Amino acid sequence: MKKVVLFAVSTFFLSLLSCSKNEGGNKDVISMETSETSVVNNNGKADTLSTGSSITEVNGQKTEKVSNIYKASDGTLVKVVFETTPKESTLAITNNHKTFTLKKTETNGDETVYKKDDMTAKVKGDSLHIVQGNNIIELKKTKI
Repeated sequence: MKKVVLFAVSTFFLSLLSCSKNEGGNKDVISMETSETSVVNNNGKADTLSTGSSITEVNGQKTEKVSNIYKASDGTLVKVVFETTPKESTLAITNNHKTFTLKKTETNGDETVYKKDDMTAKVKGDSLHIVQGNNIIELKKTKI
């Protein structure tokens, strides 16, 4: 009986020791994507008001996302994400768990216009001017 128990216990411990987990995974299946993060403005200088910026390149196609926090005159904070892809540029405005995404329609000098349906957003410097129907909202880029 002792021999059976000793054999079972030793078999159990040997099976535990012989099983090793390969944490490297199958490197032939998983492809790594690189992403670099930088915080810069249009002049290439450090932008102290940006909350984040990332450039991702997949198959030679670059996508740039710049995230900023804007503040309304009543103190409301709004997250604004500018995304530029080879196909289009968009502006996503998030407030109260609602996101509105507008497409870039034109650029006039230092002012960029984004539109979707009856909503228009004009970006000039650190200001964001939103018009939706009869509502006009003025936002300024802020630090958090």
